[in-house]
Amino acid sequence: MNRALTADDLVFAGIALASGLLAAFALRMLLRWLGRHADRTRWSGDDVIVHALRAVLPWAAVVGGAAGAAAVLPLTKTVQHHTNQVLTVLLISVATVSAARVVTGLVRTVTQSRSGVAGSATIFVNITRILVLAIGFLVVLQTLGISIAPMLTALGVGGLAVALALQDTLANLFAGIHILASKTVQPGDYIQLSSGEEGYVEDINWRQTTIRNLSNNLVVLPNGQLAQANMTNFMRPEQQLTILVQVGVAYDSDLEHVERVTNEVIAETMTEVEGAVPDHEPIIRFHTFGDSRIGFTVILGVGEFSDQYRIKHEFIKRLHKRYRAEGIRIPAPARTVALQQGGVVIPQQRTGEIEPNEISSVRFD
Repeated sequence: MNRALTADDLVFAGIALASGLLAAFALRMLLRWLGRHADRTRWSGDDVIVHALRAVLPWAAVVGGAAGAAAVLPLTKTVQHHTNQVLTVLLISVATVSAARVVTGLVRTVTQSRSGVAGSATIFVNITRILVLAIGFLVVLQTLGISIAPMLTALGVGGLAVALALQDTLANLFAGIHILASKTVQPGDYIQLSSGEEGYVEDINWRQTTIRNLSNNLVVLPNGQLAQANMTNFMRPEQQLTILVQVGVAYDSDLEHVERVTNEVIAETMTEVEGAVPDHEPIIRFHTFGDSRIGFTVILGVGEFSDQYRIKHEFIKRLHKRYRAEGIRIPAPARTVALQQGGVVIPQQRTGEIEPNEISSVRFD
């Protein structure tokens, strides 16, 4: 010490600490009030900023009070230097963590608010967080007087060895970045792979892609495998799609009547069933003279891939009920049962389904 510690020193140091604590409490109350107002706004970025400031500003006030207390105490230069370094490192660490929260929160907000961007993909959030924390760590080392130039050089040389050892991990990382940057797949898309996996993309992180199928199970694929797979994305270039329903009527049907009734059922289904697209123009196309029916295709518009099952279900039920009411016949499949007696084949025309215990071929010797 340069001089003896007095009661006045302790009083002034206590006042400095108390002032720091009081300022921290006041800042916390102010930020809580700001947080309630930020909740009322549409933009979620202000919530992220206020939440991060709740952590850094009170701590900054406490560190400032501690620094003021250390300044009024009769400390030696060495102790004063180490104290200032500790307080500075603490403040930089808190500021770095808070900055990481702000930046990653803003990145998540931007990506979730824009279509065509990686909505819930954590890969960008994780990369941003790592970069901010790494910068803060380098600033701390520089503050402590540790030169970071040799460290950066060593990292550059050792990075090659690490890259060779983590080829698969880095391949998946860059494959995930490539997938998101090319916008071929985004979280929320419904995809189907050539290997048979299909479902909604839940997330794309630094190593793997998570897909939730319609049975609510999760399928996990490495990003590299997803980037190399043949894939159908049912959400792009647009979410709405068309589905085909095959129908057949008897040969004695009035096709004009059939078309008119079918259009009425389509209009009813499109306006009443959730997930249908009423603005989509329905299309009916007769295309086949079959063995027992005239076949045609009904083309319907649906909002997204999973809606097609509900819309097909309702359309087929309503169409069958309406056909029965209008007297439009949907013929059963015709089967031929061959009865062979000696070398003569006697065809027998059958309609409907053949029971399992019926004989399809009988030979009389």
